[in-house]
Amino acid sequence: MREPPGIFITGTDTSVGKTYVTALIARALRAAGHRVGVYKPVATGCRREGQWLISDDALLLAEAAGRLDELERVCPQCFAAPLAPHLAAEAEGAEVNVELLRRGLHYWREESDIVLVEGAGGLMSPVTDELFVADLAAAFEYPLVVVSRNALGTLHQTLTTLIAAAAFDDGLPVAGIVLNEPARPSPDDLSVESNRAELSRRAVPPVLALLSHGAETFDPPVDWFKLANATGEQLRELDEE
Repeated sequence: MREPPGIFITGTDTSVGKTYVTALIARALRAAGHRVGVYKPVATGCRREGQWLISDDALLLAEAAGRLDELERVCPQCFAAPLAPHLAAEAEGAEVNVELLRRGLHYWREESDIVLVEGAGGLMSPVTDELFVADLAAAFEYPLVVVSRNALGTLHQTLTTLIAAAAFDDGLPVAGIVLNEPARPSPDDLSVESNRAELSRRAVPPVLALLSHGAETFDPPVDWFKLANATGEQLRELDEE
C-alpha cells in the first residue's frame, strides 16, 4: 500500500504559530474531504489533569482534524516543564523514547489520506541528547513548511532556517513559507509591509501565503494536498503558477 503524503511544519523560532497554522491546514484538508492525520512527536509545557499530562497544542490539532478520540496518538510523549524535550523529561526522572518518536508516525500513515507533523521549536531545537527536530524531518521524509513571524527580524530568521534545512544531512526539501502574525503587529513595525516581498525576492522556496493575525484562511488559498504530493520539480512549477 502506498504511504500517504505528508507535510512537516517547522518554525523559525518558538511561539511563531506553528500549531495555529497546522490546525488551519488540517481544517482546510478536512473540509476538502481528506482523512487528516496529525502528529506532534513530543510536547513540553503540558498541563496536568488528574494523572494525565495534556498538550494544548495536541488538543487543538486533534480538534482541527476531527481526531479527538485519538489524542494519545496525536502526541504520545508529553512533559510538564517548558524546556527542550530531553531536559523536560529529565526533570521528571524520565527520558524521551527515541523509538516511539518515529514509531508514533506509523499509526497515522495507516489511518490517513495525508499526515501533518508539527515539530517542536525550530529545526535545530534538540529533542534528545543526540537528535534534533531536523533529524525527525529527515527520517519522516516529508517536505517542510516553514512558519515565520511577520515582524522585524524575520528575514534573518527565515533565511537562516532555510540554510539549515539545505545543509542538514543530504538537504531537507522545503515546500514553502507561511508568513504568520501570531500577535497583532505593532504599528511601529514598518517591516510588516515589506517582509512578504523581501522574502519572496531572497528565498528560493516560495512564500506560500500570509496569515494575518486572527485570520482563519490563508492569503492566497493553498492546495495543501497537491503541495504534499509534489516532487521537487513540481514544487518549482507550482511556485511559477
